[in-house]
This record gives sequence, structure tokens and C-alpha cells, in this order.
Amino acid sequence: MVPLRQLSNEEILARFVAWMRLDVADGQASEATIRGYFGDVRQHLGWLDEVGLTPAQAGEEDLKGYRAWLVGEYATSTAGRKLVSVRRFYEMAYARGLLAENPAAGLRAPKDRTARHERVKWLPVPVLVRLLESPHPEKPKGIRDRAILRLMVHHGLRVVEVQRLSLEDVDFEAGDEGTLRVFGKRDKWRTIYLTPRTRYVLERWLAVRDLVKPNDPAVFVSLHWSRDPDRAGAGTRMSRRGIRGMVDGYLEAIGAKRPGVSCHALRHSHGTWAYAQQKDIIALAREMGHASTTTTEVYADVVSMIEANPAKYLDELFG
Repeated sequence: MVPLRQLSNEEILARFVAWMRLDVADGQASEATIRGYFGDVRQHLGWLDEVGLTPAQAGEEDLKGYRAWLVGEYATSTAGRKLVSVRRFYEMAYARGLLAENPAAGLRAPKDRTARHERVKWLPVPVLVRLLESPHPEKPKGIRDRAILRLMVHHGLRVVEVQRLSLEDVDFEAGDEGTLRVFGKRDKWRTIYLTPRTRYVLERWLAVRDLVKPNDPAVFVSLHWSRDPDRAGAGTRMSRRGIRGMVDGYLEAIGAKRPGVSCHALRHSHGTWAYAQQKDIIALAREMGHASTTTTEVYADVVSMIEANPAKYLDELFG
């Protein structure tokens, strides 16, 4: 086995990817997971280059320095996620005999001392209504974007779940108003039951989509005609970046864009207001694709803070 010190960064990353495909999630790691780990480790290797170190030279104190750098550059949760990738990298190097010891063995993730419910970014109902109505109601792009926004706000779909939807996942004959088969995190499928409103906007978009005559089976396709043969053009599956950019554009247009408010804030808004209306934590967990209701309970905490706000009981007292 060639020691780590004799490998270039490109060779190191190639070995890390090969390891992930074999060992992470019992060999079933999603491409999104692999891309995420790859990007985090590549960033770490770049940081080591800048400070004049190689992975073979990095010790525990050096990795603590990298942790401090991450905390200074990113939100605590993001820094923690990136550090998990780096820890997995050094675990791999040690397990494969590329390193004599694991310098990350005792490295702990930074702690976010903010209460969990305080980290949830949600939007008020009037803002969500403006967002849903902001795309043009008659233009093809507006009809498509209204359907995407509605699925994210009304059903809590993640960006990747919207992007992965294919025509075979849509069944207008099932349930009361139709269903969607959603391919979510950890490669798990779940069924989403449409409402009259979400069925309407989805049917409108699919009628427009048929006019584009795409060869791709994706539900949501690009409407941008590119002259560059190396870039995807109209009729191809939308990218996650394209969906994120679209959502951010509408958030900017209505004045709702701020740090932490992006696509996932629409999912958090769904969780918050769906729980506020129904108070059924089990049903909400199933719809949102949570493996445990412990994850979903954060929305109960948010709603409790909204509904039990002590200050609102003082309005009449103080005027």
C-alpha cells in the first residue's frame, strides 16, 4: 500500500471516492452524499496546502486549527458537517493503512448552543402566499415555477426530491387527488398525497411540459435554450442549482431573502404551519420523510413558541 505522503491530492481524492462507494452506507451511498464528502475533503486538502501541510503531516492540533477556520467561515451546523467529512477521510486513510495513526480520532464537532427550534428558518403565511403568487400565471416558466414552489411549500419537498421527480412517479388516479412517489434522503421512497390545489398546478405544468416535447422523463425540465452544445438546454431535467436559483430569485423579488432563508426555509415553513393546523406529529413525520418523529418535534416547539407567546397577553394590559 502506497503511504499517503507519496500520493498527490488528486490520487488521495480518487481513493477516498472509491472507499465511499464501497464502505459508506454499506456500499449504497447516494451520489449526493459522495459529492458532498468529496467537496468537503477537497476543501480541506486545499486548506492544508495553504498552511504548508500535507494530510500525512497533519496532527490533532492542525485539525483543531482547521476546525477553528471552519467555524470562522461558516455557520456552526455547516462547519460541523464539513468536519464530519474530514473525520471520515482520516478514518479511511488509517483503516487502509495509508496513515500510521488517525489524527482526527479525538476531534469533536463544534457545538451550536442555539436552541434547535431557534435554528429553524420559517416564513409567515402572508409571505408564503406572496411567494406562491409571484411567478407569472400564464407564461410557461411561471406555470412551472408555481408548481415547484407549491410542492415545496404545500408538501415540504426537498430540492433534491423535486429534482428527482419523473413522470412515472405521478399518479393522478391514486388517492383522492393523486399521489407522488418521492425519492428522498437515504434512498427511501415515500408517497405524497396531492391536494386539489397541488394537483391543479401540477396538471397545468404537465400540459405545458408536453408542448416542450422533452426526451427526458423528468417532471420539471429546463425551458432555457442554450447555444452551447456542452450545456443542457430546454427539455432536460432541471438541476438542483437551477431550482435553488429559481427559488432564491423569487425570494429576492418579494423581499424575503435573508441569511438562512432559501429552499429549505420553504420545507421548514411547511412543517411549521402544517403542524399548527393539524397537530399530528406522526402524519407530518411521514409526509416529510423523517425517520423518527424526534426530528419532526422541532416544529411542535416552533408552534408552541408562536402560540404561547407571553407578550401577546400583555397588549390589553399595557395598550
